[in-house]
Amino acid sequence: MSTSPSSSAQQARQAIADRLREILRDSGMTARALARQAGWDETKCSRLVNGRTPPSDADIRTWCEICGVPDEIPDLIAASRSAGDAYVEWRRVQRSQKRMQEMRLTLYEETRLFRFYCCNVVPWPLQTPGYMRVLMTRFSEFHRAGTDIEAGVEARLARRRFLAGRNRRCAMLIEESVLRNRIAADDVMAEQLRHMLTAMGQANLSLGIIPMSAPRRQVVTETFSIYDEARVFIELVSAAVTITQPREIDLYVRYFAELAASAVYGDQARALILAAIEALE
Repeated sequence: MSTSPSSSAQQARQAIADRLREILRDSGMTARALARQAGWDETKCSRLVNGRTPPSDADIRTWCEICGVPDEIPDLIAASRSAGDAYVEWRRVQRSQKRMQEMRLTLYEETRLFRFYCCNVVPWPLQTPGYMRVLMTRFSEFHRAGTDIEAGVEARLARRRFLAGRNRRCAMLIEESVLRNRIAADDVMAEQLRHMLTAMGQANLSLGIIPMSAPRRQVVTETFSIYDEARVFIELVSAAVTITQPREIDLYVRYFAELAASAVYGDQARALILAAIEALE
């Protein structure tokens, strides 16, 4: 896709900078005067209003108090923290596997329509404990992350409760190659594939598989998940990206729909899974 996955984070940070500039302008003060009262170097004001340096909570409080708008402080701090969470490097959260699984629980609780596209692994709601354990162990080894693997597996399994209920729907798309990627031992892969066959019977779950031979309008892209039409989450090698800009979310919704048009479902999808199981035997 043509949109940079970190652009939402950049835009969110720039929106904070723009608001600080507006507050300064409306106060009638100059950046030099504000810096003098705050005890800052004048270049700090320039960095803040141009989005080169994200403001701390203390910076926002000082800025708003000097400019005479203390009522702006809570909303600006909340917006600033949200912008900071839009692009989270794994090294910030990798000390605990459990913590990584609990990063977005509020979002899961609020979501009614979950959409997952996976080009590399089975989507987390369909993962077996053995498959999860392998993924988390590999992540831990590569990123030198937390070794609380079992706690992470339990936390990921517990997240499934958010997809239960008649008022929630879950649509999943995977590339056929996901079925064939031997990222775990054959017995773990076979168990995982059989579990997918069973899970396909869930009334509120739809699983589509894009065959390797299928004509398609869109190429394979990064793994992403969509929560209603409020958030898109992407896992990169180095970071977790959350997209909140409506224009960007719409791109991913449209991309998901076009990928779905190339997928097979029901008996055809089961046939692909059974063929992958047979290849392991």
